[in-house]
Amino acid sequence: MPRIAIEELLRSGAHFGHLTSRWNPKMSSYIFMERNGIHIIDLKQTQALLDEAANAASRFASRGKKILFVGTKKQAQEVVRTEAQRAGMPYVTDRWLGGMLTNFQTIRKSIRRMETIQREETDGTNAQLKKKERLMRRREREKLERVLGGIADLSRLPGALFVVDIRREHIAVSEARKLNIPVIALIDTNCDPDLVDFPVPANDDAMKSVALFTRVIADAIGEGSKAGEIEREAAKVEAETRKAEAAEIAEERKAAAAKEKATAAEAVPAVEATPETPATENAPAAEAAVEEPSTEEAAEQPKA
Repeated sequence: MPRIAIEELLRSGAHFGHLTSRWNPKMSSYIFMERNGIHIIDLKQTQALLDEAANAASRFASRGKKILFVGTKKQAQEVVRTEAQRAGMPYVTDRWLGGMLTNFQTIRKSIRRMETIQREETDGTNAQLKKKERLMRRREREKLERVLGGIADLSRLPGALFVVDIRREHIAVSEARKLNIPVIALIDTNCDPDLVDFPVPANDDAMKSVALFTRVIADAIGEGSKAGEIEREAAKVEAETRKAEAAEIAEERKAAAAKEKATAAEAVPAVEATPETPATENAPAAEAAVEEPSTEEAAEQPKA
C-alpha cells in the first residue's frame, strides 16, 4: 500500500513543475504533460519513487546509520529542522559549509570549539574575561550554533543524505557522491535525476509539498529505527541465551566427567582386594623346584 495517496499529493501541489523554458531534458520521463507553459509531474511515478526512497531511509535507519537532512532554502528551513529533530537525525538548515563531508575532521574541530565555549559559559569561566572578550565569545558561539548546531551530535560521516532542491545544495550532493554516500532528494523539473540515488520527482518550492515529503521520510526513519532496536535487542537476547546454554552444557559435561572419574576411583580398590588363587601363589615355587636340582642329585653326578 502506498504511503501517500495521489489526492494528498495533489492537495500539496507536488505536481507543479517549473516553466517549460527552465526544464532539464533528463526529467522528461517524469513529466506527465505541459499546461500554460508549466510542466506537470507524473504523480504515479512520484508515489512509487517516494515509497522506494522511504523504504531506503527506513533500511538505513534500521542499520543504525544517521541520515543528514539538508534544506537551506527559506521555505524548507523550519520544516526540515522540525522533522529532523523529531526523527532524531542531524540537519543543516542555515548554509552548507564547503567540506562539511569531505573535510569532516576540520568540521569536528569547529564543533569541539563550540562545545568548549558552551562549557565555559556554563561553569563560569567566561565571567573572568573582560566584557569585550565575553561579547566576542558569545557572537562566536551563536555563529557556530547557527551553522553547526544541527550536526553537533554527528560523530562520524552520515549513512545517507536527504536533500531538498539539489540545485541549491549542489555542493552537498557533490561531496556525497565523492564519498559514495547515498542521496535521497526531491527533484523538480529543472534538476538532473542522475545525480541522486533515490530521486523523488516533486515540487521542491511549495512549502506544503516539502513538508509532506519530509514528513514521510522522517516517519520512515522512525519506523526503521524502532525495527532496528527490536532486532538488536532480539539478537542480544539470543546471544545471551546461547551463552547460557553453552555454559549449562559445559557444566553438564564437567559433572559427567567428575562422576566417571569417581566411579573409576571406586572400582580400583575392589580389584586390589580380590584374593589370588593358590595355584598362582605356588607357581613360582614350583618353577624354582624344577630349575634347581636337589643336593642328592648333585652328589651322584660324576666329577669331570
